[in-house]
Amino acid sequence: MSGHSKWNNIKRKKEKTDAAKAKIFTKIGREIAVVVKAGGANPNENSKLKDVIAKAKAANVPNDNIERIIKKAAGDGEANNYEELIYEGYGPSGIAVIVETLTDNRNRTAGEMRHYFDKCGGNLGQSGSVMFMFDRKGIIEIEGEGKDEDTVMEDALEAGAEDFNFDGDVFEISTEPNDLGTVRDALEEKGYTFLSAEVQYVPQTTSAIDDEELVTKMEKLIDMLEENDDVQNIWHNWEIPDEIV
Repeated sequence: MSGHSKWNNIKRKKEKTDAAKAKIFTKIGREIAVVVKAGGANPNENSKLKDVIAKAKAANVPNDNIERIIKKAAGDGEANNYEELIYEGYGPSGIAVIVETLTDNRNRTAGEMRHYFDKCGGNLGQSGSVMFMFDRKGIIEIEGEGKDEDTVMEDALEAGAEDFNFDGDVFEISTEPNDLGTVRDALEEKGYTFLSAEVQYVPQTTSAIDDEELVTKMEKLIDMLEENDDVQNIWHNWEIPDEIV
C-alpha cells in the first residue's frame, strides 16, 4: 500500500476521539454546503454532492446531520464566501505535500500554511511545484476482514475499477476520477460498505525520511495541517515507517 493509504489508516485511529470526529463532521459539512451552492441540493443531479454524501457516510456522519446541512445550504448564502484553494510545498527532507482547503479568508489561510511549513523545516511552493509528482485517482477502501480477495477483486473490476490492491487489512480499489461514483455505486449495490471513497492525489513514488528528528517534524506538520479548520485534505509522498503505523 502506498504512503498516503498508511496515513489514512493512522487518521482512522485518531478519529476515534469525540473531538476529532466533531472536527471531521465540521469539515465535511462545509464541503457539502459548498457543493450544494455550486450544483444544487439533489444528489441525483449533482454528482459532486453524491460523492461528498458518500464520503460523509464513510466518516459515520449521521444521515440527519447530512440532510440538515443540505437543507441549510440550499436555503441561505452561508457557503457563498468559501473558495477552494490548493497549496503545494515541501516538508522536511523534501517530502512533497498538497493541501486542499476551503476558506473564507485566503490571506489568513495562506499565512497559516506558510507558518506551518516554515515551523516544521519545509517551505510553501508555487502552484505546480509538486503537483506533477502525483496522479489524480478515485480511491475506494474496503475493510478486508471476512471478505474473499478474489471475490472483491472480481466485483471491483466488473464495476469498472482500474486497479486493485490488498495489504491483508484493507482493499484499495482505484478508478479514473470521473469513474469513482459509478464504481462506488456498483459496489454498494453488491452490499459493500466503505472505509473511504474519494478522489485523491496519489504519489507516483514515495520518499523515506532517515533522520528521526525530521520524522517528528513531518508528523508535526501533518498534525498542524489537520487541526486547521480550513484544511479539507492533505496528500504527500512520504513513505511512512512501519513503526509509526
